Order: sequence, then C-alpha cells, then structure tokens
Amino acid sequence: MWRDAPSHICRGGDLRGLAFCCPPVKNCPIHYALELLKMSPEEYVRIKEEFGRKTRLGEGRGTCFNSLVWCCKISKPCPLRDKVLREIGMSKEEYMELKKKLAQEILRRSRFFKEAVEFLEKKGFKRKDVERLLLETGDLRKTILMLKSSNLNI
Repeated sequence: MWRDAPSHICRGGDLRGLAFCCPPVKNCPIHYALELLKMSPEEYVRIKEEFGRKTRLGEGRGTCFNSLVWCCKISKPCPLRDKVLREIGMSKEEYMELKKKLAQEILRRSRFFKEAVEFLEKKGFKRKDVERLLLETGDLRKTILMLKSSNLNI
C-alpha cells in the first residue's frame, strides 16, 4: 500500500493529496494547491477524468461524483466508495496504488513540476533524482533538502 500517502489537501497534505480531492467546485484549499502547481481547475479536472478513462478509477457509479478518481483516501471512512470497491472487486491496495499513480500524473503534468525540475537541474542536480524526489514527496522544500543532504548532485 502507499505507505507515505499524504493527507487530503483540506487537511494540510502535500500536493500529492490532490489525488483525493473532489472537483474544485467550492472555495476550499484545493484552489491554493492548484495555484502552486500553476494549473487551472479545468486542467485538473481534465487530467483526473482522462486518468479515470485509462484505469479502473473511472468506475464508481454511486459515489459522490460517479467516479473513484474523486474519492478520498482509504483511511477516511466512506461507505459509498467502499461499496463500489466491493462491487467491482478492487482491493484497497489496488485503489491506493492507482491513487499514487494519479497523484504522480497530476504533478508531472503541472507547470510547477516542469519549472522545478528545470531550475534544480540548472543548479547541478540530476534530472531523474529531482523528478523522483518531487513525485515521492510532493513538496519542493523537502526535495531540495533531500537533494542537498544526499549529495545527489553531479
């Protein structure tokens, strides 16, 4: 299972927590997270819907937004999500693994990710290390600290 899965954005989670968010239809912290990613709400919705069409997270009739891409973290009780998971035979582990991949997809497709990778690459860090750490942490500050402390530079 995704051991270091972040909290939901509305609970102070890092940017990977966007994998667990509802559509950005009300005023909530998701808008700040999208600003950090330099991503419009429409772009965010499109990414999640595309991911849903490519994976089983697109299933979910009977959930709040009729797709598991909008459902919350498995540790948060939700009878609607859990009913759908049972109906389609998806384990909690598979659900969380797909959510992890969704979080990475959202990050990878953001301008923030591209600009952060380019910036840190110019500072002498290896692109693959920067990308890996950004996707693992969802946090630029943690990525920089890890890069510096691990001497992962060239």
